Amino acid sequence: MHRNARLAEALLAAVREQRFELTPDGLLGGAPVGQHPSIDLAVAAFPADGAAPLFANVLFSREHPQGLVAAIGVRAGAVENVRYLADRQDADGNSLAWRPGTNWQQVDWQPLAGSGPDRFVAPYPASLLKLMVLVAVARLVDQGRSAWEAPLAFEGRTRSVGDWAMDMIAISCNDATSALVTLLHASGAVAADEVHRLFESRGLTTLRFANTRPDGGWRNADGAGVGNIQMTAWDTVRLLWLLDPDAPPAPWLQAGMPPLLGASRAHVLACLRGQKLHHVLSSRSLLDAPGWVEGIPGELEFAHKTGSTENYASDAGIVRGVTPGTRRHYLIAVTSNLGSRYAPPAEGCVTTWRMPALGAAVDALMAAMLE
Repeated sequence: MHRNARLAEALLAAVREQRFELTPDGLLGGAPVGQHPSIDLAVAAFPADGAAPLFANVLFSREHPQGLVAAIGVRAGAVENVRYLADRQDADGNSLAWRPGTNWQQVDWQPLAGSGPDRFVAPYPASLLKLMVLVAVARLVDQGRSAWEAPLAFEGRTRSVGDWAMDMIAISCNDATSALVTLLHASGAVAADEVHRLFESRGLTTLRFANTRPDGGWRNADGAGVGNIQMTAWDTVRLLWLLDPDAPPAPWLQAGMPPLLGASRAHVLACLRGQKLHHVLSSRSLLDAPGWVEGIPGELEFAHKTGSTENYASDAGIVRGVTPGTRRHYLIAVTSNLGSRYAPPAEGCVTTWRMPALGAAVDALMAAMLE
C-alpha cells in the first residue's frame, strides 16, 4: 500500500476511534447527536530526510459515517472523487443543514466545487475564514496598495493594518475582520474579484469569500457567512503549504509560478504564531477546565487559526517540533459542524473534547511517521 494510502487509512481510524456520533448535542437536551457529524480532516507532512511529502484527506458525514478517502493524485492536486456542496442558511440567516431533523434529501444544495461521484456538504469554516482575509490583505501589502504600518479607521477606532491583522488572528476579533474587509473593498480587491482569482490561480477552488459588504459585513446577517464563505480542509492545507517557508515547492503548481506572498508572509506567520485561542485541535487554553483532554501537545509550535460558532468548529495550521530531537513538521486542517452546542459546560470550551483528542491522535501518528 502506498504511504499516502496508509496515512489515509490511519486518519480514518483516528476519527472513528473518537466515536463522534456519540457526542452530546445541546439542542437535543444532551442526547447523542446520533448521525455522524460532518468532519473534513486533511494533513500534509514533510519528512526531515527530504523524502516526498505525505498527504491525505478524509471526510465524514451522515452520508459517509465510516468515512470517505479523498482521491488526490501524486502531485497533491484537487480532490478528484468528491462533489462539494455549499453549506446553507435559511431566509432568517440561520444555518439550515445542522438543525435536528433536517432532511438533507429535501435541501436545495448549491454546488461549490468538484464533480466527483461522492457528495459532501462542506461545513462553514467559522472564523477560520479570517485566514483568507489575512492572505488577501497581505497580497495588498506586497503590491504596495497598503502597508502593515498604515492607519486604518473602523467605527471610530484607528489602528495600523498590521495590528488589526494580529487581533483578527490571535484573538479572532470580529471588528478587526470587518476593518480589514472594508480595506479589501476600498482597494477594489473584492469588486475586481481579485481574492477569488488569487486562490483559483493556485488551484484552491473551494476557498470562496463571496457577498461581503463595503462596510465590512461578512456574517450571516450581512448576507454573507454560511453558504457564501467556504473552505475545505484540503484546500486550506494547500494554502498553508504555500505560506510555510520550510515546505517544499507545491507539486501541483507549474514550475516558475510566482510565490503566493512576498515579504508580507513574515507578518502572516507572526499572526499565526501569535495565536491565543488553543481550544479545538490543541487545548492548552483550557488547562483548568474540568475533564480537560490534551490536544496537539503544547511543547510543539502550532501556528494556526481556529474558528467556532454554535454550529461549527474548525482549526488549521503549521505544526513544528521546536525541541531537540523533535522532527515533526506537518500541516493540518479540520472543518466540522461540532460547535459550542456540542461542548461541555465549561468556560472557554467551544467544541467537544473529542476534537482535541483527535488532534492528539493525529500528532501521535505524525510522530510515528516522521521521527
